[in-house]
Amino acid sequence: MMKMVIVEEDKTRKVVRNDAREEEVVGNLGSVMRTAETLLRVVPIGLCLAALVVMLKNSQDNDYGSVSYSNLGAFTYLVYANGICAGYSFFSAFYTALPRPPTMSRAWTIFFLDQVLTYVILAAGTVSAEIVYLAYNGDKDVTWSRECGVFNGFCKRATASVSITFGSVACYVLLSLLSSYRLFSSYDAPIPFLSSKGVEIAAFPR
Repeated sequence: MMKMVIVEEDKTRKVVRNDAREEEVVGNLGSVMRTAETLLRVVPIGLCLAALVVMLKNSQDNDYGSVSYSNLGAFTYLVYANGICAGYSFFSAFYTALPRPPTMSRAWTIFFLDQVLTYVILAAGTVSAEIVYLAYNGDKDVTWSRECGVFNGFCKRATASVSITFGSVACYVLLSLLSSYRLFSSYDAPIPFLSSKGVEIAAFPR
């Protein structure tokens, strides 16, 4: 009888030790993931600010006239989008760096904002890239000439700004995937089902 008790106690101790080790591993993994995510949120700050500054300084005067980023709505939108994303990246990096107990509302908030800002910066880069393409190649169907032959410096700076913006887009795509994984791996999505009365309702996790 005493041997059985000792064996059971040994099994209990092993289970407790294994649970403690698992909790330690999970805690360390969570800390590493939080650090990696924070760094991934810091990177777009520099990229967005660099793209913004390059475009803000983008103007050129020559014998054929003058041109500035403010003459083109797409480039103006690029400046605003990069400014907004830089600000969001700063606050989200600060928010992520602080260890807090995870909650569904916080996970949904980060997920939603990451998605919105990803589309904002992607739209800015895509529309501006189209303008740069037309400036370099023109469009014979609508008789648009190749303006970069006249304003080469302007086009080079615009290209640099758009390229840096797409670097920010890549970071935001990764952040969107990360916040999506965290949300849907930790919390169940609302699942509609039919009650006994035949009324469709949604079940939310408690």
